[in-house]
Amino acid sequence: MSAPPGLDLDRLAAHLGTPPLTAELIPGGRSNLTYRLTDGTARWVLRRPPLGHVQATAHDMAREHRVITALAGTAVPVPRTGHLCTDPDVLGAPFYLMQEVPGVALRHRDQAPWLTPAKAAALSGRLVDVLADLHAVDPDAVGLGDFGRPDGFLRRQVARWSTQLDSSRSRELPGVDELRDRLAATVPDSRRATIVHGDYRLDNVLVTDDPPAIRAVLDWEMATLGDPLADLGLLCLYWTGPGPADDPITGTAAALPGFATTDELVERYARRSGADVSGLGWYTAFACFKLAVIVEGIHFRHTTGKTVGAGFDRIGRLTAPLLRRGLAATEGEN
Repeated sequence: MSAPPGLDLDRLAAHLGTPPLTAELIPGGRSNLTYRLTDGTARWVLRRPPLGHVQATAHDMAREHRVITALAGTAVPVPRTGHLCTDPDVLGAPFYLMQEVPGVALRHRDQAPWLTPAKAAALSGRLVDVLADLHAVDPDAVGLGDFGRPDGFLRRQVARWSTQLDSSRSRELPGVDELRDRLAATVPDSRRATIVHGDYRLDNVLVTDDPPAIRAVLDWEMATLGDPLADLGLLCLYWTGPGPADDPITGTAAALPGFATTDELVERYARRSGADVSGLGWYTAFACFKLAVIVEGIHFRHTTGKTVGAGFDRIGRLTAPLLRRGLAATEGEN
């Protein structure tokens, strides 16, 4: 079997000191690349940055490895981490290994024929509860007290994603500058600071069937310390989808019978966490802006032939509806 793009299996086996390796790309990821890896006996999952046009502040493997390792033993389910390699000479970029966890990342309706309305309702609640559990973790208690700078977090986030936009902008994007300026002019005061995931959604967790459970939270590349409502706003955006029903970012799973409404998700989070969610509109608008920038980065990589997997040809069409929804959210519209 030939190596999937992004891996040199001979060099990797020599680095790890293992027998010959085989690997397969795990489909679905739109940013960092994830592979199943085996030497015929042991099995791992390997994470590495995308190919080409990697943003300077994104795709930090050591940072992702650190937060997953720190959360082991908390109420937040995460894979057990393994080897971290920061030497780009091995694979052309840093990477790390982690435990392969059973479960499915739900994106499409046909992935879980077992998903009855009752089980969908249970998973909805569990998804919110895990997010609230994450936000309840004391960063100092798990060695993450220096993992970010909560003061000024939201203002820096708007500035950061504005910078990312400038480095990926390859076409006209009507409304993007207006949305950015509105967000920058109305940054709210954060009420508390927690560990934030940065990309929390249904298909970034692994779920199992009987009973319905979340076995692991994945894709921690944007985790930091900051305002937890940023996670909630992004979850709400993903829940209803940023664009067409078949969009390649969120898929269609959350539209199945039994899954909670967005209002029900927010209400449960507020009840579980005790947070004031009255100002969530700004966070939803910011989520639209952030995801639009991410989409443009992926679109840019696709146009330059630096993406691996299916669905990238449809990514770029999501930007316009995201910008429209973000502008509407700044005006108090859903």
